[in-house]
Amino acid sequence: MRAALVAGCAAALLMVGFGAGHAPAGDGLEVLRSAFVRPDAVPFPADVPWSAAKETLGRTLFFDPALSKNGKVSCASCHDPALGFTDGVRFGRGVAGTPLARHTPALWNLAWEERFFWDGRAASLEEQAVGPMQHPSEMGADLDEVVARLARVPAYRRLFKAARPSDPEPSRRALVEALATYERMLVSPRTRFDRWVAGDDGALNAREIAGLKLFSGPAGCMNCHSGWAFTDRAFHDIGLPGSNDRGRGGVIGLAAADYAFKTPGLRELAWTAPYMHDGSKPTLEAAVRHYAGPRADRPSVSPDLPRIALDDEAVDALVAFLLTLSSDSPPVPERLGVALLAADAPPPVGTRTISQKDKAFTPSHVSLKAGETLTIVNDDVRIHNVRSDGDAPVDTGAQDPGASITLAFPRKGRQSFHCGIHPGMKLDVLVR
Repeated sequence: MRAALVAGCAAALLMVGFGAGHAPAGDGLEVLRSAFVRPDAVPFPADVPWSAAKETLGRTLFFDPALSKNGKVSCASCHDPALGFTDGVRFGRGVAGTPLARHTPALWNLAWEERFFWDGRAASLEEQAVGPMQHPSEMGADLDEVVARLARVPAYRRLFKAARPSDPEPSRRALVEALATYERMLVSPRTRFDRWVAGDDGALNAREIAGLKLFSGPAGCMNCHSGWAFTDRAFHDIGLPGSNDRGRGGVIGLAAADYAFKTPGLRELAWTAPYMHDGSKPTLEAAVRHYAGPRADRPSVSPDLPRIALDDEAVDALVAFLLTLSSDSPPVPERLGVALLAADAPPPVGTRTISQKDKAFTPSHVSLKAGETLTIVNDDVRIHNVRSDGDAPVDTGAQDPGASITLAFPRKGRQSFHCGIHPGMKLDVLVR
């Protein structure tokens, strides 16, 4: 199902008005403020808790080219803080000196992500940290050699010991945990938009408010760019033409997810041009115009992508709003407290039917008796998928809107499921 063509964006802008002063409060905007409230702590896995020493080691490693094969490429070579932790080019180059296959993504707010890389092939930041170091075209390193090299440096030995006092020797695990710890703390700073969210009506002008109204209304941007970080952390085919890169579909082996890539957050995007997973849009205006222009016509194009009509005035308003999500000078990560992720799930519900709707399993925690079955019904307009990566892997394939699948649970225990296309959808099943 595809959303209907949105007409009348220009009329919507006229209703909002582009006065020279600041936009008035009210007019349906108050409810939007709550949708963008920022968290006050960075979530950390219980088995990889934060420590200042671990973060210090990770920061040191991030900027050290010793992590690469030729000693010339660091993580920061492609993820430059002055460029919003990107590299400012369409395709970066690693130790091989050849263009990489995909555009370098920004590293903001990764602590809240579900999957990593454009195609979501890594399930944790620790797993993600290994990928670029070992990739022959990126850093090309042998991790064992890197660890041995670092172990010969007295300063590094002290850093590793401080980061893991109970296991002080430099190791692969200590290295990736430290890098992940540093990256989890890269929280995008507050901008003018956050001042508006906090109640400062003068923080945004009328044109920016007009763009916000389009963004959250007829343009349908919030279908994917939702929440304080402006991402649903899911995978979508947005109809970019001319590529054989299957994206998420190639990772999970699902045609319904072909050409789908992770929704990037929009924080600090003024510093992260060019845009899209292939870097094909050189400016923010070009990226916005893509959604109103021609695009590839294929079955995998996301149903969350509306057909919209945007005139120049509407594009200008959207761009003006989006720029309020960026700092006026090179962004510096905001320091937040840390919080361990809750290990205990809510009390399970005794039911044998689960609904998939609005990118969620409802209920999300259920209990069954051994030998019972669970039916999962897709009540959504989106294609979903049910997967489990545990000791008993499950992959139900593509589940079309209106379809249902039934899973059997012959033995007691606990099993977790997620959707391969929308990984934020999680289901926990307790079998008694």
